[in-house]
Amino acid sequence: MGLIVVTGAGGRLGGRVARKLGGPMRLLVRDAARAPDVAGAETAVADYRDGVAVERALAGAETVFMVSAAETPDRVDEHRSFVDAAARAGVRRLVYTSFMGAAPDATFTLARDHWATEEHIRRSGMAFTFLRDNLYADFLPFLVGEDGIIRGPAGNGRAAVVAQDDIADAAVAVLRDPGAHAGRTYDLTGPQALSLAEVASTISVTTGREVRYQAETLPEAYASRASFGAPAWQVDAWVSTYTAIAAGDLAPITDDIERLSGHPATTLMELLKRT
Repeated sequence: MGLIVVTGAGGRLGGRVARKLGGPMRLLVRDAARAPDVAGAETAVADYRDGVAVERALAGAETVFMVSAAETPDRVDEHRSFVDAAARAGVRRLVYTSFMGAAPDATFTLARDHWATEEHIRRSGMAFTFLRDNLYADFLPFLVGEDGIIRGPAGNGRAAVVAQDDIADAAVAVLRDPGAHAGRTYDLTGPQALSLAEVASTISVTTGREVRYQAETLPEAYASRASFGAPAWQVDAWVSTYTAIAAGDLAPITDDIERLSGHPATTLMELLKRT
């Protein structure tokens, strides 16, 4: 197995993958101080936008785990710059963290970015594997407002939310045998499709804090987020997270986590009890 590079190693998902993978590898970070301590790993520093630095950082790499960049209006351009630099560096395989239901007309606006990135990777000539993640279960407690309410226009829709540790386990399985997964797209989900009312109830049970879900209309959703002063594209992304749930886009459940990792996917209840 040739050299593996793990990008985003200073973040939650990339760091998990690096620590679980272990052994000789290269960790690509924007800030060397944030690189995890992994025995046998070396560190390279580059920003996705800096094609020259990326090409240098990926020199000699056979397989790259590409964590999607932070949400920005020009994220697709960032991704294209990175993919092009990887191709120039001679990388053979990209394992990319995408999103469930990635499509040019996806309800969740940021899933359109992932589709555009997937298409660019397909045209790059490199072998690829796409890991399309559902909503992170780890993030759900942060949806709760200070008043104990989860607000959003999700209606009675459901999402098969997935634990980041499970995603990392699946990614490690792919990275250890990338050739076996070339050209494959995996939908990484949890074992249950939960409504936000059920999410609120689960948070209540596991934390002892009273939490409930309050459905909003679209105008109410935009109004309740206006005070944050975020740009329009970001507010659209926030609101469309909920409308994607309402549309049923995030409800399908797969067994891809179990098939890749060898263990059942973690329920939200299990995740919250151990955190």
